Amino acid sequence: MKSLVRYKTKPESADENQRLVEKVYEELTARDPGGVHYATLRLEDGVTFMHLFTTDSDDAANTLGGIAAFAEFLRDLPQRCVELPVAQPVVVVGSYRMLGS
Repeated sequence: MKSLVRYKTKPESADENQRLVEKVYEELTARDPGGVHYATLRLEDGVTFMHLFTTDSDDAANTLGGIAAFAEFLRDLPQRCVELPVAQPVVVVGSYRMLGS
């Protein structure tokens, strides 16, 4: 499973959004659920975020779904946004030392 999520936060919510995202990474590092590949980008405009998620399993709910910090990140996400998240499945066409094979 591979997906890309893009959204825009309110300017006053962007730093809080980043803080919540960083907590997700802290918990992922501590728990190491295995098979999860996750990257978050904050674009130059400071308010647009993109999350690229891949997993070796087709059951993404069992990878991020058990991460408490991810649930906390999602809890008020719509209130932090001016453009709600749009998730799209993606196919990796090529990757150089970034996404694995």
